Amino acid sequence: MQLIRFQNATPDSFVEYPEWKVSTAVKFAEEGDALLVIYADDPNLLIDQDPHKVGTVQQTAFKYIKPLMDKAVKNATNWSIVTAPVDGWVDKVFPELPQKIRKPKFWDTLFEICRINNDDPVSAWKNHVNQLSSRSNHLNQKQYESLIFTAPETDLKIGLPKGHLWHAASMKSQNGINFVANIPTEEVFTIPHKDKTEGVVKCTKPLYYGGSLVEDYVLKFSNGKVIEVNAKKGEDLLKKFIQTDEGASFLGEIALVPHKSPISQSGLLFYNILIDENASNHIALGRGYKFSFKDGETLTDEEFTGLGGNNSLIHIDCMFGSGEMDVDGITKDGEVEPIMRNGEWAFKV
Repeated sequence: MQLIRFQNATPDSFVEYPEWKVSTAVKFAEEGDALLVIYADDPNLLIDQDPHKVGTVQQTAFKYIKPLMDKAVKNATNWSIVTAPVDGWVDKVFPELPQKIRKPKFWDTLFEICRINNDDPVSAWKNHVNQLSSRSNHLNQKQYESLIFTAPETDLKIGLPKGHLWHAASMKSQNGINFVANIPTEEVFTIPHKDKTEGVVKCTKPLYYGGSLVEDYVLKFSNGKVIEVNAKKGEDLLKKFIQTDEGASFLGEIALVPHKSPISQSGLLFYNILIDENASNHIALGRGYKFSFKDGETLTDEEFTGLGGNNSLIHIDCMFGSGEMDVDGITKDGEVEPIMRNGEWAFKV
């Protein structure tokens, strides 16, 4: 249906959106009902369509889903995003395999990265979540003022706001339910200070979004803002994203992921941000999460930005980690402490 729309709809219709999809989900969230999103699509579906139309549809969606995102960034209810193999997608990820075994192979891969292929998968998953939580607790105790990322073609400093909170895997909704928002998950993440990112970052994995790929791209920051974008493929699309609104060219998230995560070690590009972001350290352009501050769910937008948070319609993850990356934390006294070395954790928990 989506492809038929791109092939036949009138140009003015691409700024329209089925508002009932959002209003229904918002109603569920307001009533404290759980939300489950199955995020799976064919990466090649829109590959031959006009990139301008694709960008317009994406920006329109960003605008209309804002009320739902407002609920999500406040953890108004428990929610989760999962995935499953679908036709087209399995062909993109495993083109070298015979057609009949692509989907079973995909399921096997998902089971592996979600730790289901264990004698006791429930315990394996709980142990994984607890390990990530221990990492976030360690970083919360440190309260670093900034992070330094060093790798080939990357020299990036990200300032952190006072009182920032690191999160990982399990979170608690306003109705008191513990939940894991993303499955799979490998990240420990927090919020950057909107105005305190400086330097250059070379992204190590392609960005797949809305049927298009941005590949081999470099972002340059000054005073928190992206001031230069270069990409061998998809540069115009990326520039369109960061022009969505004022906050789209600033950061809303910084996440740490060890290079030896099962997703990274698979060597696969999944063309699906839910999985791909968990293969690598990543930054997110756009909206920050209010729950990254203590009692952040109660903050107004103005209070949030006053603390250093970033508001935007978009939240787009850009992967830049590798086995060659070092990460350091800068304390309030100016001391430099290792967080990651060669893409792996440099501290024990």
